[in-house]
Amino acid sequence: MHDLLDLDNRLGWPADLRVLLDRYPREVWPAHPNLGATARFWIAKHDMFRELGGALQQATTALREGEVAAAPFRGWFAPRLRLFLGELEGHHQIEDHAYFPLFRAADARLERGFDVLEGDHETIHHALEITAERARALLMAPETDQDALRRAADAYADQADALLASLLRHLGDEEDLIIPMILDRTEGGLGL
Repeated sequence: MHDLLDLDNRLGWPADLRVLLDRYPREVWPAHPNLGATARFWIAKHDMFRELGGALQQATTALREGEVAAAPFRGWFAPRLRLFLGELEGHHQIEDHAYFPLFRAADARLERGFDVLEGDHETIHHALEITAERARALLMAPETDQDALRRAADAYADQADALLASLLRHLGDEEDLIIPMILDRTEGGLGL
């Protein structure tokens, strides 16, 4: 049986990890006075990952459907994918080493949730590595061999789509654990 908190199986947090989310649902976040600069930055960073991941997905679809040629696709795609992968890896490192320890110490009831999020980071890191390998193969596929280019685009897209689905689930769940804690304790109270 799969663990219901595994990234690929999770459908939100169980009741014991929703204690603060139930008190501070998403609808109250934007206008809450304790939503400070760090929380707003965090949400904006997550939104950037959502937007850039979606843009990369759309560009790959356009390549696969013949709406864009390989050369202009590569020129647009390569720097944005590099940015996406690098920023995501750095973001997770900061969370794991700086923010999550503060949050763990602030509320022991949510410790298991931070364990789950760190496990997500490991899963996502592995998926990032595979995605980067498949992207390299796509970028190296000869433009003159449409079959090879199509196979490389398909292999990349399958991996990237799975990564993006997992990432979107992770980002939402992370926000649902962290933002209510910030609203409850304040950024200053948490040492942010």
